[in-house]
Amino acid sequence: MNNTIIDEIKEKMDKSIDSYESRLKTVRAGRANPSSLDGISIDYYGTLTPLKQLATISVPEATQLLIKPFDKSCLKDIEKAIFESNLGYTPNNDGESIRIVIPALTEDRRKELIKQVKAIAEDAKVSIRNVRHDGIDKAKKQELPEDEQKELEKEIQNLVNEYNKKIDTILKQKENELLTV
Repeated sequence: MNNTIIDEIKEKMDKSIDSYESRLKTVRAGRANPSSLDGISIDYYGTLTPLKQLATISVPEATQLLIKPFDKSCLKDIEKAIFESNLGYTPNNDGESIRIVIPALTEDRRKELIKQVKAIAEDAKVSIRNVRHDGIDKAKKQELPEDEQKELEKEIQNLVNEYNKKIDTILKQKENELLTV
């Protein structure tokens, strides 16, 4: 029975790590990355629609994104949404597609992005702690003998420590990526 609780906790913690990694992908590091535009939605005929459903996004060069909409009539709306997204991008509309040249990161922008990445890491750690809390509650409902209960709680805490180390490792990699000029 204890193994099912541990397996369930591991599964939830893995999902937290996956979510953390996908959130980190939206933080750009000076290179063109189509996922940096994932949070952008366009008002398309009265419905907020994600950009990736309205256009193909490609990387023709290391520092450039190319957006080709399926419907050319929404070019202006896409351009406006990118400009208002506060990503620091300046879209160039040529009537057929939109090109975005990724500007080099300034020192201040790098520090700002590192703060953002650390906040995302802290959110992931909170998520891990919530999973621990739920697991311990579930273990208490099992009405196990006290020594088994303590052993299970210790095992859960070891998992929390292991996953927090993973989060810290991923954070260090992202910080190094952001600090690399």
